[in-house]
Amino acid sequence: MLPQETDVLIVGAGPTGLALAVTLQQAGVRAVIVDRLAAGQNTSRAAVIHAHTLEVLERLGVTDDLERRGLPLTRFALRDHDRALLELDFSTLPSRYAQILMIPQDETEAILADRLASLGGAVARGVTATRIERDAAGAVVHVETPEGPQAIRARYVVGGDGMHSVVREAAGIAFHGESAAGSFVLADVHMDWALSTEVTLFFSPEGMGVVAPLPANRYRIVAPVDDAPEAPDAAFVQALLDARGPRKSPGRVREVLWSSRFRVHHRVAARYRSGPFFVMGDAAHVHSPAGGQGMNTGLVDAVVLGQLLADVIAGRAPDTTLDLYEEKRRPAAAEVLALADRLTRIATMRSLAGRILRNLVLRLLGASPVFRRKLALNLSGLARKGLGMVPRR
Repeated sequence: MLPQETDVLIVGAGPTGLALAVTLQQAGVRAVIVDRLAAGQNTSRAAVIHAHTLEVLERLGVTDDLERRGLPLTRFALRDHDRALLELDFSTLPSRYAQILMIPQDETEAILADRLASLGGAVARGVTATRIERDAAGAVVHVETPEGPQAIRARYVVGGDGMHSVVREAAGIAFHGESAAGSFVLADVHMDWALSTEVTLFFSPEGMGVVAPLPANRYRIVAPVDDAPEAPDAAFVQALLDARGPRKSPGRVREVLWSSRFRVHHRVAARYRSGPFFVMGDAAHVHSPAGGQGMNTGLVDAVVLGQLLADVIAGRAPDTTLDLYEEKRRPAAAEVLALADRLTRIATMRSLAGRILRNLVLRLLGASPVFRRKLALNLSGLARKGLGMVPRR
């Protein structure tokens, strides 16, 4: 049975929920974390952890496992078919994690769940938050469990429950933004691929495409498609690569391991806190996958919020200190949304004149070491490092 009372109740056991639970557990705060799924998902969309996120996750004691199970890369390129427009070298980043670490989200979740278990915590699975009411002491969360309905009184409730967040709705927090037209294809494949040491963002008249190596000789492919099938097959993915990828050494898809489609939204929560309620991760911000920023931003949200909550619950700081969470993390999300939106817009340019001008500008900018470094710092999250730290007490 779940406890009837807790200091912190976390709804959602994705990467952000797990990272928050670990942060609190390490600080001596035993949170309750619930998830409607009976088991963690074995497929995922996010596949990269950037340098700043690794620095933040070092506080949780999980970076060694992440690096052991992930694939470190140091190159990122923008290409128009075979022509390199701009190339970045992440090995020169000012971080001990000067890399792009490729690791599927389900692996990241498994590592965080193992860390939580090692600290004595656990996820209550098959538990759905159905109704949340604010009261004088915090909130009462009504849940459906395998044993039946239950109410849990919590001092603070945190929504790590995705774009359609129950917590955000209960808090009355608006989710500003828009939904993009069309859909995206996502596929993990085995294939023959010449650019196996870099993450590549391809531009073409047919649209953009991202190809990123993963551990175990797999590749992640992401591409916008107006009317994508629900589960793209090998022939569909091959056609995307043929149209948008390299011409001199084209990729050859041998097997689709998993595929899906999804729609892109550009939204950010109007507030990150409303009384006892907080939102983080996809409950607070969603955007294009360009640049691989979504999960990274959510993981930093979780650690920052966890450290602030731990200080308040331990009596080291007043409740008003929790306002720092929105003060730091909402501007970070706004910067990430702007970066992802810019990358998506330039990648999906269709007019011939626009593409010619874009390619010329990118080649000129790509010749500038200052510009390349600035872009690498933005993609790695290190440019937002100050928004991922809280004052220590």
